Amino acid sequence: MRANDVKSYIAAKDCRHLQNFNVSEYESLPMIGININKSHVKQMMAGKKAMDAMAFSMDAVQPTVTTASVATPVQFLQNWLPGLVYVATAPRKIDDLAGIMISGNWEDEQIVQSILERVGTSLPYGDYSNVPLSSWNTNFNYRTVVRFEEGMKVGILEAARAARMLVDDSGAKREAAALALDIQRNNVGFVGFNSGNNNTYGFLNDPALGSYVQVAAGVAGRTWAVKTFLEIQLDIVTAIQALRTQSQDLIDPESVDLTLAVATDSVDYLSKTSDFGISVRAWMTAAYPRIRVVSAPQLNDANAGDNVFYLYADRIQDQSTDGGATMIQVVPTKFMMLGVQQLAKSYEEDYSMATAGIMVKRPWAVVRYFNI
Repeated sequence: MRANDVKSYIAAKDCRHLQNFNVSEYESLPMIGININKSHVKQMMAGKKAMDAMAFSMDAVQPTVTTASVATPVQFLQNWLPGLVYVATAPRKIDDLAGIMISGNWEDEQIVQSILERVGTSLPYGDYSNVPLSSWNTNFNYRTVVRFEEGMKVGILEAARAARMLVDDSGAKREAAALALDIQRNNVGFVGFNSGNNNTYGFLNDPALGSYVQVAAGVAGRTWAVKTFLEIQLDIVTAIQALRTQSQDLIDPESVDLTLAVATDSVDYLSKTSDFGISVRAWMTAAYPRIRVVSAPQLNDANAGDNVFYLYADRIQDQSTDGGATMIQVVPTKFMMLGVQQLAKSYEEDYSMATAGIMVKRPWAVVRYFNI
């Protein structure tokens, strides 16, 4: 990958769905990882026009003979409600946790992060002693890019019949392909991808992450379901204190934005209240307003069947020149059209996505707890 090839970076707290996009501005889509060639667009439109010409053809109305004894057919008594109800899929939360960095190209093999350590030891001064020399040491951390593909094929007859029930066949299949690729990117973002000797990891298994720590036992047990307000509060304070200690006070919760990532099955226990009617969430907002809470189903049963939570700094302000993010999700290509093929009775499209998963660049800025 060429240096400084970052096309865009969206922090985790700023990730949003693409809305109100003007189709005429499609040439700007590569900035967010969506690559569609102009010639492919023309081919798509040509195929769509060919389908449209047949999709809305109607038979001529034929005269009929009716008698009073014939019942009204049920289709004339149906009231079709507007719109379509789409089958829901679990939300893709990796962008909310790690943000998304569009960097590199679809064909790249690796993304690489350079690490530089400044070294030196000062010694007591002496007129005739040797000068102690400082130096530096560099290492390289890399992740392997993995690519996935998903396509669709639209036939003339199926498109025409789908149009009769007000369904855009090609549009629905194209959306399904984009959704499938996004779900796969989310999966890789959480658990990585094992394909032999590749080096692609996720939010749950990056090798730089420290070990899980078991939360303290409460009176009735360890899980938040049976813990009281004070016991859950203690778990969070313990995590904050551990983060401050292992960072040697580089992370001050009053001046650094933090993320508390909690298992979906456990996050609602933060609403437990004290004897004074104050919930854990309300206490956090008052005491640590720079902590945001994000839930994710992938954190359910994430450590030997136990629910977990992470606490980490979003970014560190130091002399580093990489932007300071604790972890990044590097995506060379979020969506790319590979090609369009016009056949005699149908047309086919193929799309692809490339991701390098998660890289935890500052593991000392993350703590992990289980058995909540």
